[in-house]
Amino acid sequence: MNDTQVKQRPFYAPYSDGVHRMAMGLMALSYDDWLEVDEFFAEHVAEKSRLLTEHYDEVFQAVAGSEAGQREVLDAVLEHMTSHHPGLIASDGETVELKTIGERHRLSDYVAAPMNLAGRLAQEDLCLMAPGEAGYELVAASLCFPTRWRLSDKIGRPMLAIHGPVPDYAKRLGKPVDRFLDHLKADKPVMRVNWAILDDPALFQPGGHYKHGGGEHVTAENAGEKLYIRVERQTLRRMEPSGNILFTIKIHSDPLSCLDARPDLARALGDTISQVQDGMREYKSVGRFGDAIQGWVGRVAGGQS
Repeated sequence: MNDTQVKQRPFYAPYSDGVHRMAMGLMALSYDDWLEVDEFFAEHVAEKSRLLTEHYDEVFQAVAGSEAGQREVLDAVLEHMTSHHPGLIASDGETVELKTIGERHRLSDYVAAPMNLAGRLAQEDLCLMAPGEAGYELVAASLCFPTRWRLSDKIGRPMLAIHGPVPDYAKRLGKPVDRFLDHLKADKPVMRVNWAILDDPALFQPGGHYKHGGGEHVTAENAGEKLYIRVERQTLRRMEPSGNILFTIKIHSDPLSCLDARPDLARALGDTISQVQDGMREYKSVGRFGDAIQGWVGRVAGGQS
C-alpha cells in the first residue's frame, strides 16, 4: 500500500463548468476515502505540530463538556489513519507515532483535549459540531489552516452565526444547511469542494476577507506565479454514538500556473469569476485581481474567456 499519493495538479477543479453558484454541492463519500493523504503529508503535519505548539490558542479551542465528543473524533481519526496508512501512523494503545516526522505522543497527555492530538494525525483540520438551542454549534476545533477566518470568532456559535459574514448565506443556504445537518445519516458521509483565489500560499491564513487594494503587483503576465488556487475539500460525517457532526477541511493550494497546460480549465475559471456577484467578490477579495486574472486567461486560453 502506498501511504502517500502524488496528485496531478489541479486535483480538484470545482469551477470546471464555468458557472458560479452558491450551493451546498454535496457528493457521496466512502469511509475508505474519508481522510486524504498526499505527498505533502509530512510537511502539513509538521506545520500543524509547530502551530499547535507556538500558536495553540489561535488554532485549538473547545468548550467545556466537549471532551467525550473529542475523544470520539480522536478514536475515529486514529482508526482510519492506522488502518489505511500504517506507514505513516502507528499506535500501541498507549502511544501514537507519526513516523514521517519522528514524533511520538502519549494518549494520556491528551485526556483534557483529545482533538489536540487528533488534529496532529491528519492533513485535515477538524471542527466538531454538537446540537444546541439554535442548531448545531461549534464545540471544538483543531484549525491550523483556516482560509481567512478566526477560530476565536466562531467557537461556541451556531452555523448561522458562524457563516454570518458570508454574503447571502442566511437567505440562500441557512435553512437548507440546518435541515441537512439534522438528517445526515451516520452511514452516509458526504464531501464538497470550495475554492478561492489568493495571493499568499501560506497554509495558516486566519484573516484577509474584504481586502481592498494591494493587488497592483499582480498582472496578466505574472498572475500564474503570483496567485494561488486554494481549494478546500470538506467532509461531513455523523459521529456515533454521540450524534455529533464532524466537519473536516483539507487544503489544496496550487499556483494559478498549474492551469497553463489546461486552457479549458483556465477559461472555465475566468468565466466563473466573471459571474461572482459584487458582495461575494468583496468577501473573497478577488476583485483586486479580476483584470489580471482575465488577462492571464486570455494569454493561456488563446484570447477566449
